[in-house]
Amino acid sequence: MVIFYNILDNKFFSKVNKLINNGTKKTKKIKMATKKEILDVKNLFLQNYPDSVTELEYKNLYELLVSVMLSAQCTDKRVNIITPALFKAYPSVKELANAELEDILEYIKSCSFFNNKAKNLLKMAQLVVKDYNYKIPLEQKELIKLAGVGQKTANVVMIEYMGANLMAVDTHVFRVAHRLGLSDATTATATEVQLTKKFKTDLHLLHQAMVLFGRYKCKALSPLCEDCFLIDYCKSKDRFKV
Repeated sequence: MVIFYNILDNKFFSKVNKLINNGTKKTKKIKMATKKEILDVKNLFLQNYPDSVTELEYKNLYELLVSVMLSAQCTDKRVNIITPALFKAYPSVKELANAELEDILEYIKSCSFFNNKAKNLLKMAQLVVKDYNYKIPLEQKELIKLAGVGQKTANVVMIEYMGANLMAVDTHVFRVAHRLGLSDATTATATEVQLTKKFKTDLHLLHQAMVLFGRYKCKALSPLCEDCFLIDYCKSKDRFKV
């Protein structure tokens, strides 16, 4: 009888382990791009997106930072709808730092995660006023001290505003990098390190090129492969969600 229960237990745990493994199945391995392919991909990106810039609409560093903060897990199109009224009410960090949280919420309520973003916008502005004498810092290590500003946001701001030779990895860049065999990393930060090492130069242009390419051509669902200028370098059509 004991042996009988042991057999049942083994079968039960075998099924459980199978279910667990299926639920945590890793993304299949892809063939990594060769040095020549990396160079070819880089040149093709620069040829097809020679003057790539963000689609966020802004007039100054303050507006850029706020827009990038709002764009996290939200479309640039939605952010561009939200910001005109927001910037009219709060044209600089001075006004934003003195705003009421409830009022900020009202302006950005159609944005994803608006509660956290409103709190971070207020704290960010207050910190800039208090610790930076109303001037938004343009060094990565200082930017990431601001509420709601991580490494990706800091890099995007510096890429767009200064043309800094930095890479930033969002969902589009992550997907494109993996489909082209430029990265096999499992996190955005590690992918950023790999892309920086492999591309080395023109990172600001390549970042935005990969964003636009991923947004409009190399989509997560139904990528437009037929007329893709990188079809010969594609390793996979997996979605590669970060």
